[in-house]
Amino acid sequence: MQERLQQRITSSEETKQLAEKIGKHLVGGEVITLTGDLGAGKTTFTQGLAKGLGVKRHVNSPTFTIIKEYQGSSLTLYHMDAYRLEDQAEDLGFDEYFYGGGVCVVEWPQMIQDYIPQERLEIEIHKMGEQTREISFTPRGERYEQLIKEVLA
Repeated sequence: MQERLQQRITSSEETKQLAEKIGKHLVGGEVITLTGDLGAGKTTFTQGLAKGLGVKRHVNSPTFTIIKEYQGSSLTLYHMDAYRLEDQAEDLGFDEYFYGGGVCVVEWPQMIQDYIPQERLEIEIHKMGEQTREISFTPRGERYEQLIKEVLA
């Protein structure tokens, strides 16, 4: 199907609430990619997702550490920033993260496109104004199509 669904958000709090709702539906093994310009709200989205997973720690951008791990109520969130990984990703053992039991969120996925599973939820965040964002969801695979139907219904 790979139908692209869009939602307009008018505040960072709305972004977090939407992502939290998605986080509450995750069961482990999901891969979510986040694309958008600097300052679009990728980390804000991840903060909401983490809250939905029951993460108590503050979530911030993994820009210089590449991968940050956060323990939620029952699942681990792996927050990745692939921005600086172009042409050097083969040494990081992505399979352990992508095919494990946690939830992987990848910012700047285009830098490691060859390593990302075919089945995933692609999220694009477009800055429309100071606070307004358009968030596009492209589910790739049946489990992600079902997830988006449940969350955006």
